[in-house]
Amino acid sequence: MFTGCVEFDLLLPQDSRSLKAKRSYVRPIVASLRKYEVAVAEVGDQEVHGRTTIGVAAVAGDHRHVAEVLDACEHHVAGRPEVELLSARRRVFGPEDD
Repeated sequence: MFTGCVEFDLLLPQDSRSLKAKRSYVRPIVASLRKYEVAVAEVGDQEVHGRTTIGVAAVAGDHRHVAEVLDACEHHVAGRPEVELLSARRRVFGPEDD
């Protein structure tokens, strides 16, 4: 079994200066990532206006499939015109990792 995770550091538009406005950007991104059958949540910068960190986790029987799913998620987030992807930090764990 292989488990992979990625954290997306996102810069939100200027009009996301309230938590309500911020949620209006974060919720659709989180919902759209679920179509990749991953666990996804806002995992950082929850109280920071204009920034967010979204975490995605995937589990599969082989490393290649986990990498493909995480690649698709990253491509999806990077292609969203309303946000700027500042960084993506990824890790994959396999059976040899203790």
